[in-house]
Amino acid sequence: MPVPILDLVVIGVVLISALLAMVRGFTREVLAIVAWVTAAAAAWFLHPLALPLAQDYIANGTIALVAAIAGIFVITLIIVSLITVKVSDFILDSRIGPLDRTMGFVFGAARGFLICVIGWVFFAWLVQGQMPLWAETARTRALLQSTGDSLIAMMPEDPEGVLQQFRTPQVEGDPGEPADPAAAPDRS
Repeated sequence: MPVPILDLVVIGVVLISALLAMVRGFTREVLAIVAWVTAAAAAWFLHPLALPLAQDYIANGTIALVAAIAGIFVITLIIVSLITVKVSDFILDSRIGPLDRTMGFVFGAARGFLICVIGWVFFAWLVQGQMPLWAETARTRALLQSTGDSLIAMMPEDPEGVLQQFRTPQVEGDPGEPADPAAAPDRS
């Protein structure tokens, strides 16, 4: 019996991701994620400082905003990545290098599987029940579907509302002041 295409794709993606992560090591993989998150946070918080500089050179306000955000993101990503490469090289060359590579392999396999699950969720959404034979007969289909259903169940009911909480600043009073003035002790 021939192996369905979906099974071959899942095995290929998981193995390639695992082997790449094994070569790079667990520390470098985790620090790469930290570098991207740090760059995104820096772009989010520091773009108002770079926007006036970008507006001096770019007339269109939207393009200036994108340039300011992208500039901070790229510069921060390069700086943090240079630091993380040095740290991970030090760990790979130490005694725990083989353990770091083994953990990297496991991390890469999990990442590859997660990529396949996300791809499956989008594919299943696109075909809307008209599954092709190569996907219907795949042995990995049930695992991809159940894991995808679990991921979807973990998502918030109102993702736009969650994102809106991060966009609007929360107004809070002085931490030294009680919320209810009637509950304040009499200081006279």
